[in-house]
Amino acid sequence: MMFRFHLKENNTTVKTELLAGFTTFMTMVYIVVVNPIILSSAGVPFDQVFLATIIATVIGTLWMALMANYPIAIAPGMGLNAYFAFSVVGTNTNITYEVAFAAVFVAGVIFTILSLTSFRKKLIEAIPDNLKHGITAGIGLFIAFIGMRMTGIIVAHLDNLVALGDLHSSSVILAFTGLAVTLILMALNVNGALFIGMIVTGAIAYFTGQLEFNGVVALPSLPEGIIISNPIAAFGDVIEYGLFAVVFSFLLVTIFDTTGTMIGVAQQAGLMKGKTMPRARQALLADSIAATAGAMVGTSPTSAYIESSSGVAAGGRTGLTTVTVSVLFIAAAFFGPLVSAVSGVSAITAPALIIVGSLMMSSISHIKWGEIDEAFPAFLIILSMPLTSSIATGIALGFISYPILKIVKGKWKEVHFLVYLFAVLFAYQLVFLPH
Repeated sequence: MMFRFHLKENNTTVKTELLAGFTTFMTMVYIVVVNPIILSSAGVPFDQVFLATIIATVIGTLWMALMANYPIAIAPGMGLNAYFAFSVVGTNTNITYEVAFAAVFVAGVIFTILSLTSFRKKLIEAIPDNLKHGITAGIGLFIAFIGMRMTGIIVAHLDNLVALGDLHSSSVILAFTGLAVTLILMALNVNGALFIGMIVTGAIAYFTGQLEFNGVVALPSLPEGIIISNPIAAFGDVIEYGLFAVVFSFLLVTIFDTTGTMIGVAQQAGLMKGKTMPRARQALLADSIAATAGAMVGTSPTSAYIESSSGVAAGGRTGLTTVTVSVLFIAAAFFGPLVSAVSGVSAITAPALIIVGSLMMSSISHIKWGEIDEAFPAFLIILSMPLTSSIATGIALGFISYPILKIVKGKWKEVHFLVYLFAVLFAYQLVFLPH
């Protein structure tokens, strides 16, 4: 199979690719712990999400490896899992996680169709850059807030809505300790800092009596089996429950996140040809197919992982890197009991949420803060996502305010027709549909 990867043409070796794959795996394996914790809060069985996370990751990453020959890994995306659990399911008593997975499935199917056409490129070009940056930053703030709330660093308050929690509680102390350890590792440029930080925090939790193990290895299983088995029924659920905005939010964020990450990692690896990305269609299909398959077995939308850049920095240049990542994730599937035990102590995984959130916030540096018609819609997105606990609401407010301000400034011609269309649809959704 080595001839498929063109190792010599990419100036790499088998040893380098294997090391790069291990490096990427170490930096992103935290998702097999964090994703089940977040989605299980929506009622999805932990074991179901654990294996579904690995299935989606392996499918997407292997497709990327064998069909696109890129060292870019695919896995369930941070932020969208929180949106799924806390906004789509958590705030709607009539929407079960099965119905929510139907929305993810529909978004995946649409994403696959768009990846086969030129409309996807047009959509990306139509959305203003400042709204894209605002969406990324808003999601970052949202998941960091969730990390702080899970551990009790932030608690509910009757008058002020939120307040500082009890700094003497074991959960808060452990979370701050884990945060400090992980940040030190990151400052020292240690590969796999997030994962190593969880190991250290878990060890502290074990020796302080906060963590107990009932087993380490077991055969992987899907307690609920295939959750989405009828595509027609999935589309019917989306229509019946009016989940159009949810599907659009999943679709929009995934498109921007995946495309931006793929281009960034490809540029870092020197794989871009000018401004074009060779085999882009196959690379995009890796994510859309993984998202569709993941929804069928029980996980939120997938995305290209920026952590892949760590493998590229270690010399990864071909799909052999991502084959290695896939094999390691398959091996991880047999450690469900260990992951399940860790999931019972939120302070072990919360530092990863907070730090990933801070990394996503870096996109605010690209926003044109000196122009009110560009800055305020982005600010509204960033502000409203954590305060409403809804990524969809944040996107909606940004898309509605952007064309309004452009019209007032006499710049209505600068706004793409699709943005006006989205603004009208979002306004209708906020006013007349449940959200």
